[in-house]
Amino acid sequence: MQITSRFTIGIHTMLCIAHFSSTKKVTSEFLSKSTNANPVIIRRILGQLKKAKLIDVKAGVGGSYLLKDPKDITLLDIFKAVGAKEEQLFSFHSNPDCKCPIGKNIRSILNDHLVDIENAMLNQMKKTTLSELLKETQQYL
Repeated sequence: MQITSRFTIGIHTMLCIAHFSSTKKVTSEFLSKSTNANPVIIRRILGQLKKAKLIDVKAGVGGSYLLKDPKDITLLDIFKAVGAKEEQLFSFHSNPDCKCPIGKNIRSILNDHLVDIENAMLNQMKKTTLSELLKETQQYL
């Protein structure tokens, strides 16, 4: 797994769609302005969210809308949709000194802890819904 800015742009996109789609067309152009991300990146993310069946996009300038209730969409859903890589979140340096007692054992020392940290992060993503983020957003509007 690798975390890139696509994840936060995906969340931003989903929040915009959830918040604005009932009052205006949420197009890739609108989302590009809101995120200040390249429209090509936005269209790619919209395609990924659509493929994951989280949103639908009307052709042309029809806009985007959610396919699920925000309470049924988790950060993990968005994370998986925007292309989380199936590799470890943490990577090890490639050539630790095998003559050093720490260097030759660093993977054994850290691996289980890092897996636990990664699992805790994924579990927290499962618990956090788009609906909760929308509620938090209200305090800033």
